[in-house]
Amino acid sequence: MEMEYSYSCSFMLVCSVLVLCASTRCVRCQLSDDFYDYTCPHVYNIVQHHVYSAMRTEMRMGASLLRLHFHDCFVNGCDGSILLDGDDGEKFAIPNKNSVRGYEVIDAIKEDLENICPEVVSCADIVALAAGYGVLFSGGPYYDVLLGRRDGLLANQSGANNGLPSPFENITSIIGKFGDVGLDTTDVVVLSGAHTIGRARCKLFSNRLSTTSSSADPTLDATMAANLQSLCNGGDGNQTTALDITSADVFDNRYYQNLLNQRGLLSSDQGLFSSVDGVANTKDLVQTYSANGHRFFWDFARSMVKMGNISPLTGDDGQIRKNCRAVN
Repeated sequence: MEMEYSYSCSFMLVCSVLVLCASTRCVRCQLSDDFYDYTCPHVYNIVQHHVYSAMRTEMRMGASLLRLHFHDCFVNGCDGSILLDGDDGEKFAIPNKNSVRGYEVIDAIKEDLENICPEVVSCADIVALAAGYGVLFSGGPYYDVLLGRRDGLLANQSGANNGLPSPFENITSIIGKFGDVGLDTTDVVVLSGAHTIGRARCKLFSNRLSTTSSSADPTLDATMAANLQSLCNGGDGNQTTALDITSADVFDNRYYQNLLNQRGLLSSDQGLFSSVDGVANTKDLVQTYSANGHRFFWDFARSMVKMGNISPLTGDDGQIRKNCRAVN
């Protein structure tokens, strides 16, 4: 039975979104922008429908789906391994447990797709597409998501614990981890701009807060520090606040403008501008993106396509999972 979806432009920012054309071919990775045109042409409408609906319920879900894609690709490549259940799975690694969200949205998309084109669309591709629409429906750039990934058979919890960048790491270390998966310093700065949407828990930035001026983080705006101290004081560390305090759910370049004013929430964010450990180019790029939102959108689209090409399984490798939470 043929399924159809229609959409109204309820998100005003989507109506005026800057549409960008990123590279639409990756011969080396065997991914393409038309991979399902004949085998499952409804894939785009179905993913759009579920992401749009989830974000109408909770706008933050766009950021969550973007983060899900990021955390998947950095471990074993973009293979959907983060979705696998099991105590030894990636979803229960320290950076992901009780933190990464959006699994139910992916499950719902997969269920619909299995009904109309069974065992055709991989969970890894669903995650990549959902992230793209999460960006778009937050007001960010459209980019062609390359498709054709297959799903991995094994999760890698130790890889997630050791390979994912931490908000407590210095910029040199973070650049090193990006380099390990083929991403460069520009990718570090531009993909960090994803923190223009989403939330973070107090336990991820409480290291920057102090009740005494002598131990306060000098790179954190004093008024912002006081507000955060009030939010987090006496809590269990799970209270959340916006990563971008000026436009929490809107995908724009204010994240970088915040860094210029020492209002980056995480130490890893503020380190892009305030770091003194000698890393090259990050400060200049922050200044560029703070002044030029179009440049940020363009480079973000390019870096998302690049990240989505991290070690995909293609051809006969891996499988197309029937259930994203378990191998067939």
